[in-house]
Amino acid sequence: MSMFSTGILVLTSPLHTLPLRIAPVLSSAAQVVERTLYVHLHPGLNLGAGGGQPRPVFIQPVVDLSSLITGLYSNAANVCGHLDVRVLLTNVRAQPNNASSPETGGTGVACNPFPSPQPLSHSPEVVLTDYALQDPGQSPLVAQCLQRYTGHCYVCTPGLASVLLHPQLQKLEEEVEEGQKDDWDSRSERMETYSEVVVGGTFDRLHGAHKTLLNISCLLANKRFLIGVCDQELLKKKVLKELIEPYALRVQRLQEFLQDVKPSLQYEIVPLSDPFGPSVIDAQLQCIVVSEETRRGGEAVNKKRLENGLPGLVLHEIQLLKDAHHTEMEEEKISSSSLRSRLLGTLLTDPKQNKSHLPLVPYVIGLTGGSGSGKSSIAQQLEALGAVRIDSDQLGHETYRPGEVAYNRVLEEFGSGADLINEDKTINRRALGRKVFGNKERLKALTDIVWPEIALLVKGRIQRAREEGKQVCVVDAAVLLEAGWTDIVHEVWVAVIPEEETGRLDYQQRRDGLQGGGEGPRSVVSGK
Repeated sequence: MSMFSTGILVLTSPLHTLPLRIAPVLSSAAQVVERTLYVHLHPGLNLGAGGGQPRPVFIQPVVDLSSLITGLYSNAANVCGHLDVRVLLTNVRAQPNNASSPETGGTGVACNPFPSPQPLSHSPEVVLTDYALQDPGQSPLVAQCLQRYTGHCYVCTPGLASVLLHPQLQKLEEEVEEGQKDDWDSRSERMETYSEVVVGGTFDRLHGAHKTLLNISCLLANKRFLIGVCDQELLKKKVLKELIEPYALRVQRLQEFLQDVKPSLQYEIVPLSDPFGPSVIDAQLQCIVVSEETRRGGEAVNKKRLENGLPGLVLHEIQLLKDAHHTEMEEEKISSSSLRSRLLGTLLTDPKQNKSHLPLVPYVIGLTGGSGSGKSSIAQQLEALGAVRIDSDQLGHETYRPGEVAYNRVLEEFGSGADLINEDKTINRRALGRKVFGNKERLKALTDIVWPEIALLVKGRIQRAREEGKQVCVVDAAVLLEAGWTDIVHEVWVAVIPEEETGRLDYQQRRDGLQGGGEGPRSVVSGK
């Protein structure tokens, strides 16, 4: 079967049966779609012959939908974690005159939620459905009906393909036990909605738990949705904060997701530098969406609002999503911290991009990291495996030798007095460091002299390795990124260590007399 980048899944089963079907439906869809899967809900949609061309209808926001959305994202994380699944809510809206008909399954109104097709961030190339085909001979007609229906709702690519998933699904009992059905019916009451809703979070690398929070918030909001995104101070204690996406990128992905899900809402995304943000001063807000883990934060918001003379917000609590793939070292819930941990030791970008100017052999790895990060130990391990280790700190020492280009230029720039020249005519790097630190212009003048010379020596070592038939080189350099040496390596490896751990290491080194007050300056001017 052909694979498509983007697809849209039209779910037609009654709400009370969808929880039983959603895992196999998603599993089957993942065999057809490989990147983005939109989900459109229309319980009771009849695509069969004789019913005429069906039209989209409004679906009432009932409590069942909230549970269904939670289960859908939970199952998606378990069975098709590689897919970017997005539940669309344009046709989910409370209407004053609810009409019950066979076409709507008693949950919609005879009104068109799509005056014109809705554009999506990624145009669907294929439409899939769980529609139960009664007569296999009607398959072509049902497929055409499905294509026309989808094209009426969303802007799709020309030549939209269609796939009926039902023949691929496991045989599922359409009838549920009466007790279970009663339970679902008891929760089918209308969901309380609000004019303005607020949530807060980091929203790093949008995952199923984020999407559940955002989708249910969109379900609750009728007019405005305010989202606070953690930035600056609020990121300092996050696990592997170095891998958190930039604020602008997180906001961009939020905007794209929300515009797809419910474009009729007014979205306002603001940075959070404290735990409260505008939630404690915005008088228009009515509801805040929390999880069982963040409920205390919602209560703290209400306490602050009361202190500010504002009414408290309704706390709408959603459940956490369990991570079926978590390890013993990770949280049981789906979380960005666990996802960032799984990024360690993986490629974040394609190393082949913009590297066509480099010979394929030897393959050059640029290894960088802060003090105490274990960078040098990693380099030594790679060297033991046969890689050629190129120590930029050692090469930095060579650039300061009498007679070298950098040596002469440093003396021209910073003087040749006795305070800078040792008895053996070598440069006193500690004294040089004291001259430049605290003065950005003087530091830049020094690095502009030294770093290009170190880069030339690195290239020379790589060339020597090539002539010796070596396959891999490792450039060990703390200033690899700052010095702009990424253009001489095929890929960059970064060793990271928590800042608090770095602080303890620095304290121990000062206590044990290992730094001597000048190690920092020496490391920068040498390229260590």
